[in-house]
Amino acid sequence: MSGQEVDPIPDDQHELHSEPGANVGPEASDSDSAEIQKMQELIEQMPAGHPDLPQHQEKLGNAFAQRYHKLGGLKDLKEAIFNKQEAVKATRADDSERAGRLHTLAVSLTDRCRRLRDQNDLEAALKIKQEVLDLTPTDHPDRPRYLQALAVSLSDRYRQLGDLDDLGSALQYNTEAVDLTPANHPDRPSRLHTLAAFLLDRYRRLGGLDDLEAALKIKQEVVNLAPADHPDRPRYLQALAVSYSDRYRRLGDLKDLEAAIQIDQEAMDLTPVNHPDRPGRLHTLAVFLSDRYQQLRNLNDLETALKIKQEVVSLTPTDHPDRPRCLQALAASYSDKYRRLGDLKDLEAAIQTDQEAMDLTPANHPDRSGCLQILAVSLLDRFRRLGNLNDLEVALKTQQSAVALTPKDHPDRPGCLQALAVLFKDRYWRLGDLQDLEAALQTEQEAVDLTPADHPERSRRLRSLTVSFTDRFQRLGDLDDLHTALKHNMEAVDLTPAGHPDRPGCLQSLAASFTARYQRLRDMKDIESAVQATQEALDLTPMNHPDRARYLKSLTESFRALSIQSGKTEDLEAVIQTAQEVVNLIPTNHPDRPKYLQVLAVSLSDRYHRSGDLRDLDAAMQKVQEAVDLTPDNHPNRAGLLQNLAVLFADRYRRSGNQMDLELVHIHYVVSFNTSIADPELSWKAALDWAAFSEEFQPLDAAAAYQAAFHLLPQILWMGHTIPVWHAAINRLDIASATSAAVRSFSKLGRLGSAVEILEQGVGTTFHQMLQLKPDVNQLSPDQAAVLQKLSSVLYSGTTINLGMIELERMELLKQIRKQPGLEHFLFPKPYSALAHAARNGPVVILNSHGEGCDGIIILNPDSEPAHVSLPGVTLRELQSQQNILKQLLRQCNINVRTPGSTKLSDHSEDLTSTVIQKGFKEVLVWLWTNVVGPVYQVLGSHGIDTGRLWWLPMGSFSGFPFHASAADDPFIHSYTATLGSLLEAQSKKSSSTQPDVGVIGVTHTGCGSENYLKGVEEEIKQIQSIIQSPNLKCLQGEQATPDAVKLQLQSCSWIHFACHGTQDLVEPMKSRLLLYEGNLELETILQMLFLDTEFIFLAASQTAMGDAELVNESFHISGGFIAAGFKSAVGTLWSMNDEDGSVVARLFYYYLFREGRQPQASDTAEALNLAVKELRAANVPYERWVPFVHLGV
Repeated sequence: MSGQEVDPIPDDQHELHSEPGANVGPEASDSDSAEIQKMQELIEQMPAGHPDLPQHQEKLGNAFAQRYHKLGGLKDLKEAIFNKQEAVKATRADDSERAGRLHTLAVSLTDRCRRLRDQNDLEAALKIKQEVLDLTPTDHPDRPRYLQALAVSLSDRYRQLGDLDDLGSALQYNTEAVDLTPANHPDRPSRLHTLAAFLLDRYRRLGGLDDLEAALKIKQEVVNLAPADHPDRPRYLQALAVSYSDRYRRLGDLKDLEAAIQIDQEAMDLTPVNHPDRPGRLHTLAVFLSDRYQQLRNLNDLETALKIKQEVVSLTPTDHPDRPRCLQALAASYSDKYRRLGDLKDLEAAIQTDQEAMDLTPANHPDRSGCLQILAVSLLDRFRRLGNLNDLEVALKTQQSAVALTPKDHPDRPGCLQALAVLFKDRYWRLGDLQDLEAALQTEQEAVDLTPADHPERSRRLRSLTVSFTDRFQRLGDLDDLHTALKHNMEAVDLTPAGHPDRPGCLQSLAASFTARYQRLRDMKDIESAVQATQEALDLTPMNHPDRARYLKSLTESFRALSIQSGKTEDLEAVIQTAQEVVNLIPTNHPDRPKYLQVLAVSLSDRYHRSGDLRDLDAAMQKVQEAVDLTPDNHPNRAGLLQNLAVLFADRYRRSGNQMDLELVHIHYVVSFNTSIADPELSWKAALDWAAFSEEFQPLDAAAAYQAAFHLLPQILWMGHTIPVWHAAINRLDIASATSAAVRSFSKLGRLGSAVEILEQGVGTTFHQMLQLKPDVNQLSPDQAAVLQKLSSVLYSGTTINLGMIELERMELLKQIRKQPGLEHFLFPKPYSALAHAARNGPVVILNSHGEGCDGIIILNPDSEPAHVSLPGVTLRELQSQQNILKQLLRQCNINVRTPGSTKLSDHSEDLTSTVIQKGFKEVLVWLWTNVVGPVYQVLGSHGIDTGRLWWLPMGSFSGFPFHASAADDPFIHSYTATLGSLLEAQSKKSSSTQPDVGVIGVTHTGCGSENYLKGVEEEIKQIQSIIQSPNLKCLQGEQATPDAVKLQLQSCSWIHFACHGTQDLVEPMKSRLLLYEGNLELETILQMLFLDTEFIFLAASQTAMGDAELVNESFHISGGFIAAGFKSAVGTLWSMNDEDGSVVARLFYYYLFREGRQPQASDTAEALNLAVKELRAANVPYERWVPFVHLGV
């Protein structure tokens, strides 16, 4: 909080031949006044045009200037300028005295600029000083003086406006002045001193250590040149002390700070009590003591600094230009004292003192930004203490004003931006609004980008930025954010030397990132690294340092992770002991106390679960209850604390059976989910815990728990993130299992419509998010429609760097749209009444697998209630067993990817192995018919449905089974759908009334070797060309089928046929891909493409319709990806098909669709596939050849 000292630059007083140490008592004032009066009387008696008049006017001006420097009266400065201007006016252009008179005028204009901060005075002074220099020959003895004077004014303008060109010119002119000044010249120390000040300014702007070292070396030379009794020695000592302080702040060597204090004390000892520079030197000493306090936490340093700053303020007149800066420094010390001792009186004194500084600082004064910033920090402290949101809002507005007053190229702008980001983060932590976190990230990134790589503040700014990236990772789960945080943290540590006071904070921030990664990836190396970094931070932190509690809390959390891993009692005891130590360090009214209480409570709960000692459970409950009591109702952490308390009540209920504990579980969960501000991922996990508990003890509560959980999904799978991030969250949070459990729970309660709704929210998560980015805008005004489509398109492409801010803008637009009558539910999840329309052309069969049992739900039609299908013969274990059998059969057929001859036509009677395999396939299909498809047909028959279209929506372990192939003589035409939403979306699209553009893509080999050659592709394409004899047929074959060319084809054709290799990636489903010529088309890319007028796609490739049973059964196979991206229908395969079958199926399929020149319809593709596969099956080919073909969509 102690601000950086300004290195004093000569104010040209010595140019007026006044002694800085002159007596400034009343006697001097009286003698000055008498002298001035005499000169005024003399001038009044001289007629205009008198040759001596300019000389006397100049002397009178200098006399007024001297008195101004003694007494500070602005009237004297005004008179000085007036008389000097008159002297200049009366001096001929060719007069040898003109340069000197212009110079003294410029000096007084500079004085007024420094006093009133009027930019016009500075510009006038600069113009005059440049004229003086132009009038002065290069060999003139006064040229060095004039060069220095011009350099000083350029430096003043740099300090006001931050233009590095001004600083560079100041250095150039002053260096020339030094070069022209002989070694023994009495003004050489002053010019060297000024040069060092400019070097220090450049160091502070650019961070070059060479400039700092050069400034120090020059200042030491200046001090050595000044004898002990030299009147300027105290000023030179003070400047030397400032540079030592700067080196301390850069390198953290306490010896430099001690040297700064010692040297400044010497300057103080040489400065008379009534000297006008004494307050400034006292102020500098106080700042150094404040710095030492920050390092060593010696309360005596803080108290002494505060006392000195109070003295400085008392010595500085109300109208003195330095008073606001002195008040700012005093406010900073009051703030430091508050942070140390927690006395609100000190905080109020800080705010009041800085407010006084604000009132004395003009709106356009360059120091006003600093005043605003200190005030904002104090208001933030008060908010953190008292929780009044108004303080935070005022602090934010105050800091935003500070940023607005700081030019974009000003050296203070990065620090201003960082302070603003801190306020945004505090509001995010309090209110949980992602917009604040995104604003913090954007602001901090700008601050870092404006900070050179070797700047002393870069480490601190990087550390602040890592906190924001870690926060966003913890909120949204994007590992890229965590990796970025770790990278910045490591850079910050590398930039901070071993003895630097910021190093413990850098290490702690690094530990936090390691801990966050451990919590995600569970790699013990990360938690070990976190412990090591935190322990080093603690070793560097004094016992009475206020940050020690925070570091101990971090160490506690790391120890807990190690304790869980080891299971050792002694490790857990160490956790509890450290957690208790932390709580003991935190005052009762400290705003962070709830967090520390929660850490202790968790540790006590751990011990209860190991030992069963109810005293630990009761103690844990007591700690969490205290934390809840200390946390405001609208605090984002309150929901989590209430949920933790609910878990503890649940633990006690399991032990005691007390009905009151059961009721308290319900109450605390309900209240927590009625809190609008909370971490959605933590609340998701809490809701599932509540659901699991309720299933066992309060079945009616389970429905409410699951609804609370699934209501959070749009916040977790945030639109500002890319599809791979959604996928990672789906996997991490195990949304598939949660969906199955929720559907099972609602089904048991007989609430089948609600089960379908929750199923769609779970299995349709990604599709629903994508659908939000392709909105139907027909209900909106043209302006709103255009904006929404634009924002959605940007998010859909995923190519913009700052997706977060785009999504926040889109969310705000949706809020405005939903305020309009009739649009209250615009783009919200659909109710069952809307989802049921997916069955407009035939029933949809939903199959749900769960450890407690498996069953089905049939949506019969849009107007009927759904029907339940009991599947008593199906268990989760049996499903997994049948899946394993099917996979084993496929491996025996050498089926993995589509390779030539992988399955051969053969006479089964001649091949015993083939016979066994075919028997195995038949047994799997019989099992499916007996236990799944048969019971479904029975329920359909009971509702009068015996034939027609039928859609399957298998979940979890039902995924990947060929239900369409199980009946011996099937009256239904089968299709599959990944979600109800994708089927509804496909059904809602109008069919084209013109002949379609058909794109055929054939890749016989990928360019990677002959082993990948597909000889059947050429025949397949010939068959299609012979049937679709149209100019609208566009073919890409072989080397033509590059990824870029294929993407263009997909955008320009409404019907697409692929004949190529394809592969399903079960580890990273988003990497499932079609293998093209010298490149791939991945599922992730497909999902990011926007298909508006597409109809149908035939994927004659491997494994294109095989989903991932471990994930939500939606768009995680290639065929489903094309449906989700906008195609109405698709044909794919569950596993690799025989290379020869592609041409057979394609010929029969397209012959039916294009027969007699008809207009093909996507809605006929299921029947076309059904006929083609029937003919293939009739040829008595093996099961593995006709079974894998499946239809998706309308």
